Amino acid sequence: MPDIFGSMAIILIAIIIIIVLTILSFIPVRLWISAISAGVNVRIFSLIGMRLRKIQPARIVNPLIRATKAGLSVTTSQLEAHLLSGGRVESVVNALIAAHRANLELSFERACAIDLAGRDVFEAVRMSVNPKIIETTRISAVALNGIEVRVVAKVTVRSNLPRLIGGAGEETIIARIGEGIVSTVGASESHKDVLENPDRISQKILGKGLDSGTAFEILSIDIADVDVGRNIGAQLQIDQAEADKKIAQAKAEERRALAIAREQEMIAHVQEMRAKVVEAEAQLPMAISEALRSGNIGVMDLHRMDNIMADTRMKSNIGGSNIDINMRATQKPNNDPTKQ
Repeated sequence: MPDIFGSMAIILIAIIIIIVLTILSFIPVRLWISAISAGVNVRIFSLIGMRLRKIQPARIVNPLIRATKAGLSVTTSQLEAHLLSGGRVESVVNALIAAHRANLELSFERACAIDLAGRDVFEAVRMSVNPKIIETTRISAVALNGIEVRVVAKVTVRSNLPRLIGGAGEETIIARIGEGIVSTVGASESHKDVLENPDRISQKILGKGLDSGTAFEILSIDIADVDVGRNIGAQLQIDQAEADKKIAQAKAEERRALAIAREQEMIAHVQEMRAKVVEAEAQLPMAISEALRSGNIGVMDLHRMDNIMADTRMKSNIGGSNIDINMRATQKPNNDPTKQ
């Protein structure tokens, strides 16, 4: 019997130890003790509730301890609600502590809203305390005299905490700065004016209020580098002259094509006229035959006409003339009945 009671006592002690270890693994006693020792009033049942809601108690208690030590009034319910909303509790608490140290107005609700909007609230607070320098790329602009000017600007900005929600980012600032540089250089009479007074660019840009609607406040705009580029005006004139030349060449080619077509039409017309002449010459022998039959001309008249034509051809050959006078086409028939 004593052995049975001894065995049961050992089993009971083992069960108690297992239960105690299970409770200790479920309840973060060490974290609770750390919170109590830091002066943070956290109930043990709150930690158990976090376990039941599948929240790691350390993600709530550790930031709560830092906030309390920094003098902030934050509750576990607020941190837990922000964590369940998908927020970053560590970043929000760090931002609140940094804002409190720098005497910046930042409430817990606004910090949570900024964090849930997708922005790094802690980095925003740091940028509000320590302004950031944004350097633009090399921006090309053309003055009125056609010379290209390349400008690099450095913009000093700091976060505007009230406008972090819904405010535009760095890309908008850079785009507006580029627009201001292009418009300012484009309004200058000469590129020399920009080289002599580069501060005119920053003054005009600052006067336009380019930070409106953004999450930043522009503190200063400094022109870091100004360089002279190509002669865009001359290049445009060259391109225009080349285009005019091609247009003139195209019109000349069009006129040449029309002239060639007209020439071909005239050649065809000449061939047509020659065909009519040949046709008329072919009718001449028939007309002479008809005149002989009708008695309008005699044989001697025909013989005399042939002699005159032969004499005319001989004189043309001797004089080097290429004119072939067709006497048969021009000679009028002799109607004198005495010569028949």
